[in-house]
Amino acid sequence: MLDLTRGAAACDVVEGGSVEVLRDLHRPGCAAAIWQRRLPPLFSQWLDALPDGCLPALRASAPLRGVADLVQGACRAARSGADAGQALLAQDVARLAAEFSRITGQDALQIRLDVVRGNACSKFHVDYVPARLLCTYRGAGTQYGLASEAGAPKQVHQMQAGAVGLFRGRLWPGDLPCGLVHRSPPIDGSGETRLLLVIDAAQDDP
Repeated sequence: MLDLTRGAAACDVVEGGSVEVLRDLHRPGCAAAIWQRRLPPLFSQWLDALPDGCLPALRASAPLRGVADLVQGACRAARSGADAGQALLAQDVARLAAEFSRITGQDALQIRLDVVRGNACSKFHVDYVPARLLCTYRGAGTQYGLASEAGAPKQVHQMQAGAVGLFRGRLWPGDLPCGLVHRSPPIDGSGETRLLLVIDAAQDDP
């Protein structure tokens, strides 16, 4: 059983209005850092207007310098329309990848753009990675809270679309386990389609 008394687990969530807040993940006891931002209106309008079948899906490993090209390629493959919208998405993902790389010291990255139509990853959990960056570009944002004896948190918080969360995982270096769990929000039956960015350090094949 995870001991959630202060000092026995990393439980703190740090929030802020600038990208620099993500670097607070290195603070002792910090389980997640959340950049509370809103996407520019034209960017959000472009994303919201895309038919579900034109949302770009991506799952690939790449060095930091190749991230923008990967996203542009995924947009072209999905026929995502407006070149300006594609460029904004590619630039934003590349910017977040650069920040993730700066914080974690990793240049080889795993980039995912997940088009989510159902209850994907809807159980509260801690990821089996050192750290994971999450940003919902369209739809309901990631839910999180302190783990309880039953596993699921007693109080659930939810990120807004566009907000960026950097979460410690089980492999974060240090002695304290992560006491914060998160999940994708359950959306079955809602008719909603989410577009979720996930950034991890690339893992070597076993």
